[in-house]
Amino acid sequence: MLVAIICTDKPGAIEIRKANREAHLAYIKNTGVVTQAGPFLDVDGTMCGSLLILDVADRDAAQAWADNDPYAKAGLFADVRIEQWKRVVG
Repeated sequence: MLVAIICTDKPGAIEIRKANREAHLAYIKNTGVVTQAGPFLDVDGTMCGSLLILDVADRDAAQAWADNDPYAKAGLFADVRIEQWKRVVG
């Protein structure tokens, strides 16, 4: 099952993001379920959120992945959405 995890950073939280970036990237690599990922950028080009596409068994697995993301554990996000996603192109 493909899911999109759509995250919005808390305002002014760029230092939290920077401090936890390496752990977040290692988590992506080590879990092996992320097929695509990258940050959202604000008008100044500063990272301000995340989009991840996961290939997981079910929504509970997606929620568990999101809950254990180092960014989430560090309190980076103001909002996290998990949406089932259907690939049409790519």
